[in-house]
Amino acid sequence: MEHLTEASEYYTPEHRLSLLNSCCPSLVFHARMLDIYRQGWWWALRGVYDGAHWVHGSLRVLRALESVGVRFSIENMGVIDRIDGPAVFISNHMSTLETFVLPCLIHPRKKITFIVKEDLLKFPFFGRVIGARQPIAVGRKDPRQDLRVVLDEGSSRLLSGRSVVVFPQTTRSQDFLPEKFNSIGVKLAGRASVPVVPVALRTDAWAPGKVVKDFGPIHPEKPVHISFGEPMAVEGGGRDQHEAVIKFIQGKLEEWVKKEG
Repeated sequence: MEHLTEASEYYTPEHRLSLLNSCCPSLVFHARMLDIYRQGWWWALRGVYDGAHWVHGSLRVLRALESVGVRFSIENMGVIDRIDGPAVFISNHMSTLETFVLPCLIHPRKKITFIVKEDLLKFPFFGRVIGARQPIAVGRKDPRQDLRVVLDEGSSRLLSGRSVVVFPQTTRSQDFLPEKFNSIGVKLAGRASVPVVPVALRTDAWAPGKVVKDFGPIHPEKPVHISFGEPMAVEGGGRDQHEAVIKFIQGKLEEWVKKEG
């Protein structure tokens, strides 16, 4: 884990896959995920699912993906270390992958929590694990109420020294549509007087499932890209910073598509 938390960049090293991992990546990965779920649930049930356990499980997910051939390219993690105090990390939301992997990249450097849907807290096993990390839960039915919850509870987390990860898109999407990327993250950062950090990611290696979204197929041929942008102080209403976040994410996605196809 040390080379992920101490380095500014990380690239999956070359390694050979077993025949089973190569032929059945989705089956092997989700079998390992079930064990990660089980272990996290057991810790949460005992009331000991702390930040160290969260990071440990997150890193296990990253390693499980690498074990079936998924390659990671993670850039500019060093910006996290240069931030004095908490921040709001604003990211596009492409798949389930980022919710599992971002904790092992950010939390060892700066303690975080997520904004999640209330329904996730009701999931068997998984809901208890999520709840143990004190997320900010929104209903996604009343936008005004959700905004109040995010601003009030988010500000409380930030004032206590815990950073917040925000996915402004209403749902996971393979496409990045600026018009559906709301400014809630910038508003939260402005209210709490903390910087925003844009995060661009391409995580379609973990596709959505047809029956259960979180258990979709794994596509090892699609590399995972994650890039952290430079922190920005929110000025005025934050319009310029919101547009800068969008520009950063769009630019990175276009760069990766051009490079990888």
